[in-house]
Amino acid sequence: MSLFWRIFGLNAVVLGTATALLLWAPVTVSVPVVLTEAIILLSGLAVMLVANAVLLRLGLAPLDRLTRLMKTVDLLRPGQRLPAHGTGEIAELIRTFNAMLDRLENERAASSARVLLAQEDERRRIAQELHDEVGQSMTAILLGLKRSADKADVPLRDELQQAQEITRESLDEVRRLVRRLRPDVLEDLGLISALTALTTEFATHTGLRVLRRFTTDLPALDQETELVLYRVAQESLTNAARHAEADRVEVSLHHTDDTVRLTVSDDGRGTGVACEGAGIRGMRERALLVDATLDITSRPLAGTHVRLTVPVRRKSRDHA
Repeated sequence: MSLFWRIFGLNAVVLGTATALLLWAPVTVSVPVVLTEAIILLSGLAVMLVANAVLLRLGLAPLDRLTRLMKTVDLLRPGQRLPAHGTGEIAELIRTFNAMLDRLENERAASSARVLLAQEDERRRIAQELHDEVGQSMTAILLGLKRSADKADVPLRDELQQAQEITRESLDEVRRLVRRLRPDVLEDLGLISALTALTTEFATHTGLRVLRRFTTDLPALDQETELVLYRVAQESLTNAARHAEADRVEVSLHHTDDTVRLTVSDDGRGTGVACEGAGIRGMRERALLVDATLDITSRPLAGTHVRLTVPVRRKSRDHA
């Protein structure tokens, strides 16, 4: 039944019921109208209006649900759909909207994949340039300062040695940035070793206590899945250091028969509602690349918990 005939039928039922009551009810209308008759007529009108409102609310409820979904739908949380039953206009509208969401989610996932892959390529390029150009230049400067310091007199030697220390610290920082931009250990030694190195460096750099709970017998994962798990862990640790005001962070990685789950939890202040900044949005986009589910909960004074559940897609190589 179309929307027009549905509304027409609802109103016809109400008006037909009112007409039947007027025909068969022992109620007459005097001229002028007496108070009792006016009360009865007004009561009947109120009953008709309430009945009409209830029936219209029931008939148009699918449109209300569709409107709420339109206002709240998020392409980074796929799968938000409304059931469509029947062949009427409302059911066809819901099916059309669901089909539109399917197309948009597929296009968003494809475009996000292209962007993130391009981002990884750019990170590798920048890391390579930092290593080859900046790193080597700073190493040469460090060696030159050392030679000059060995030949200089005491006052100048102290200044050159101080410059050496500053240069050495800057070189260490460049190397740390290279490791963050291009996790070579992930490609060379696998996910567990990469996460171990990441958390060790994080604890050293931030001073936070990091607990690791890693399952050693993970199933073999493809490189894209490992990279998503690594980047989500990296971003979660960065958020914990910047915003959580935490003392301890726990990173766990375990698996079931068909999924691998990464969990990063801190004991920080929490927010009550997880703020969807650029970092979290980026994690959600990465999760879409491997059909993963990202859940973030943040409670006041109870910390923030990030859970990434990845389906095991295919076997690509054996871990060392």
